[in-house]
Amino acid sequence: MIRSNSKPAFAWSRRAVLAMAAAGVAGASRPAFAADKVNIAISNSTSDFAILVAMKKGYFAEEGIDANGVVFDSGGKMIAPLGSGEIDVATGSASATLFNAVARGIRIQIASGNGNARPGYGHQVLIVRKQHVDSGRYKTLADLKGMKLALPGPGTGATSTINEGLKTVGLSFKDIEPTYLAYPQHVTAMSNGAIDAGLTTEPAATYAVRQNIAVEIMTNYKYYPNADATHIVYSSQFAEKRPEVAKRFMRAFMKAMRFYDGALADGGLKGPNADEVIKVLMEATELKDAAVYRTMHTQGSNPDARLNMNSLRTDFEFFKSQGWIEGVVNIDQTVNTSFADAALKELGPYVRK
Repeated sequence: MIRSNSKPAFAWSRRAVLAMAAAGVAGASRPAFAADKVNIAISNSTSDFAILVAMKKGYFAEEGIDANGVVFDSGGKMIAPLGSGEIDVATGSASATLFNAVARGIRIQIASGNGNARPGYGHQVLIVRKQHVDSGRYKTLADLKGMKLALPGPGTGATSTINEGLKTVGLSFKDIEPTYLAYPQHVTAMSNGAIDAGLTTEPAATYAVRQNIAVEIMTNYKYYPNADATHIVYSSQFAEKRPEVAKRFMRAFMKAMRFYDGALADGGLKGPNADEVIKVLMEATELKDAAVYRTMHTQGSNPDARLNMNSLRTDFEFFKSQGWIEGVVNIDQTVNTSFADAALKELGPYVRK
């Protein structure tokens, strides 16, 4: 069953995801016992790639899991149902909202890495209005100073990411004028002159460049290499009351991460598994152009689901410096990689071909 808690501007097709889940179950060897239902919060972003692959390939079904997708239009809206246990698992980036929730006693756990910015791969793209490039207003990253730069919201992973880019030219977050807009609004705002630049995601960045609205400057792996873009987050109730199911979930997820990794080559979806992954994404999202998937920037993956603690700490410290984290909380309160560690021990380290 696919439920929606809101109406996203660029959402997964509920019918497509349900069909994918059914196909995966049909194609897998069913366990003799009743499947354990796991409620998974998914968003309107390709950051759910591994969850979708696990549904389609039947990895959840193989582990005796009935994967129930629940669509949200923002990561912040997933926090409360995660804390209450209504949602068992979510994908999302590190954010001040997540850390503040833990500080308030909402028990959630970052369980593993998901998408990342390993060298050559990254789906957050810095774009600048073409008019500024043509006029010479923008020549280098240092010229971002004073510009209105679109970001999805204060205290989101994108704010820390752009800060890392600014640091490479001696600037900091205070040197730009952040303009907070949902990702789907970035291109429209740039086309009407409301913003000068933006750190946006695919496929919007590719669209803006193709329409001569913007010029691509660089992707996040060039100035924030190997950073985790997104994580898998567990409800503490799920982890503590159903640890065996949580372990099986992570095992299925890790298998999907490895299949996705087999789709990557030459900086994009160009590897042996690319056609299957593109088909999964086309079935589940509003983007139906396979050629765009093959040309746009693609996030990397960590097939062993390792968590990048360095980037997590960098994000956390940046949020603190901006005054976005309220209350007392530390990184250790938010992390539990025991399930990823157990899955990796069983599956063994991934060997990239």
